[in-house]
Amino acid sequence: MNLKGPFVRRVNNWVVGLRDAPLVGKFVRKGITVVSYTGRRSGRTFTTPVGYQRKGDVVDIRVMIPDAKTWWRNFSGEGGPLTLELDGKQQTGHAISHRDDKGRVTVRVRL
Repeated sequence: MNLKGPFVRRVNNWVVGLRDAPLVGKFVRKGITVVSYTGRRSGRTFTTPVGYQRKGDVVDIRVMIPDAKTWWRNFSGEGGPLTLELDGKQQTGHAISHRDDKGRVTVRVRL
């Protein structure tokens, strides 16, 4: 039995819930957003919470434990569209993932 899927879903739901919590929500939203994208192969729409840093029209998402995750691979090469919730609004940008020489992965989104 694979418990990874249900466990990850529970954690993601908990993180998304924190973004809307009355006391801590505004602090959580400063560093965590929800991204939505369409899978390259499946054509299905996926949504997941991620940590981010924003500078103007550029949003950097550092992928933690990238070898255990696959979502960022949808943005390799020439990248693709990605929607983020920022400032209470859905914003669309073009995302490209990059793996550095130490194996770290960053997804850069240009809004």
